[in-house]
Amino acid sequence: MNSLLPASLTLSFTGFSQRGGCTGHHADGWGIAFFESEATTPGQVGKGVRYFVDKEGAATSPIANMLRTYPIKSHNVVAHVRKATVGAVTLENCHPFVRELWGRYWVFAHNGDLKDYKPALHGSFRPVGNTDSELAFCWLLQELAKSHAGVPSVEELTCTLAELVPQIAKHGTFNFLLSNGQALWAHASTQLHYVLRQHPFTQVHLKDDDVSVDLADLNGPEDRLAIVVTEPLTTNENWVAMKTGELHAFVDGAIAKCRCCSGAPAPVSA
Repeated sequence: MNSLLPASLTLSFTGFSQRGGCTGHHADGWGIAFFESEATTPGQVGKGVRYFVDKEGAATSPIANMLRTYPIKSHNVVAHVRKATVGAVTLENCHPFVRELWGRYWVFAHNGDLKDYKPALHGSFRPVGNTDSELAFCWLLQELAKSHAGVPSVEELTCTLAELVPQIAKHGTFNFLLSNGQALWAHASTQLHYVLRQHPFTQVHLKDDDVSVDLADLNGPEDRLAIVVTEPLTTNENWVAMKTGELHAFVDGAIAKCRCCSGAPAPVSA
């Protein structure tokens, strides 16, 4: 999730967590990281990250159950339910992964498999676990640090990612989400969908749980947010399927215009 103002993740996480062993077979661990801030002014996002991972499936995890009712509000959230293909079912292999670069936390989650992927790591970013996902994350941060002497803008970061990502994607399926608290980057290799929400908000029905909610009860006129997920979370919203190789940067609940992003930004709809 990427949001203009701090937004609640309760509804989306309720449906999403059911895919970790209940309505989906991704039961080999889960995790969530969100940039939490008390600021309510657009552009003022905190640098701190609240972070939970668990090797138990999200549908039955006591930690996930707590988060389904916890009043968390955030500008950027990255969550993941895992089906282990590379790496054992252990805590260190649970996504999302978190690292520091340029004095900010970076959060990364990946869906897919990378074959024969053995990049040279010679910087300060090293994997703790043994997944191809964490290895790719470390290499991305290493190359971002090499490409920019100072802290780059969101557009500069997007352009650099557009150059780096194909070097990983050629090894297999590389659907991922990446955030540093300022933006949420999404890359589709095979399958990602997004929905953009703003006033006037409508009623939605979760695909993975028998829950209907009127978004107008949860959001004010100034709220605007984007949800990006592998499969749509609701049955009655205008979810957009990202194309293969498409990279988007979401800022303040909308797609950021960028000269090097593939695809034209879609209009925001309720």
